[in-house]
Amino acid sequence: MIDGPSNLAALSTMWAMQPRFERDLPAFVERAAELGFGAIELNHSMDHQHLDAFRSGVALPATSVHAQAPLERHSRWGWNRDLNLASVDEEERALAVRYALRSVDLASEVGAGAVVVHLGQIASGALDGELRRRALFEAGTTGGDIWAHAGAEAAQVRAQLAPPCLAQAHRSLDDLATAAQAAGVAIGLECRQHYHQFPLPEEAVMLLADYPPEVAGYWHDSGHAEVQDRLGFVALDAWFDLLGDRVVGIHITDVRGLVDHRAPGNGDLDFAALAARIPPSAVRTFEVDQHEPDEDVARALRLMREAGLVG
Repeated sequence: MIDGPSNLAALSTMWAMQPRFERDLPAFVERAAELGFGAIELNHSMDHQHLDAFRSGVALPATSVHAQAPLERHSRWGWNRDLNLASVDEEERALAVRYALRSVDLASEVGAGAVVVHLGQIASGALDGELRRRALFEAGTTGGDIWAHAGAEAAQVRAQLAPPCLAQAHRSLDDLATAAQAAGVAIGLECRQHYHQFPLPEEAVMLLADYPPEVAGYWHDSGHAEVQDRLGFVALDAWFDLLGDRVVGIHITDVRGLVDHRAPGNGDLDFAALAARIPPSAVRTFEVDQHEPDEDVARALRLMREAGLVG
């Protein structure tokens, strides 16, 4: 689906957000290579200084860019990565698009084949029904009337609030897809961890219908999808049943309870089953946070090779 080294196991620069690497991106890249990775993803924590260091020459290629890289703080709206591409405030939406377009330009510049995009959310934030389900899950309850009522309430509220925001998200995607097509870069709409965020699988089908897969497709996040499944909002299979032929790439993370961004092996996901659903062409990025030890990150790569998820 994407031309380029998509078979390389990449490590997201999310892991670089620790004191030894925060102002030394080449040292992060060198360590990633030592741990066995063949590429990196430029995460939305990367600011202009980080990117200048990458441009100066590093040992590994970038296979993807996570919008809104580069990270920048706007005088009114705050961090650009927090802007909502689905906002009904047109000023915010337009600004979010502008920053996302910079990520497309960055991907084209560095030779990355894909841009991971968070397409926005319902502006009111996390839904009360989801918050109650999360509390119930943490208390060991995933059934019964209270669980069912919380889910039904969340679904009802989302259905009421989503349409105008989803229309704005569609506008934003059209802006990004037009630029991506001209740049030879694929947009990957990432599944999200929270129920109020876009897209759900059915929404993704609708949003992507106007574009060929090489222009805009689906980016699977193993942690986000697992959390949505555990909370009973989106069945894990739904992403692949509806979008399996449009998978651009995957963020490989493990989940412990409802906590994601664990190194594979530090949670309980079934990665062998996941490997069977991911096409060979998909970009493979390990998105683990900066608190995971080196030895766990190295072990994660070995485990994913054993599971058949990476080569």
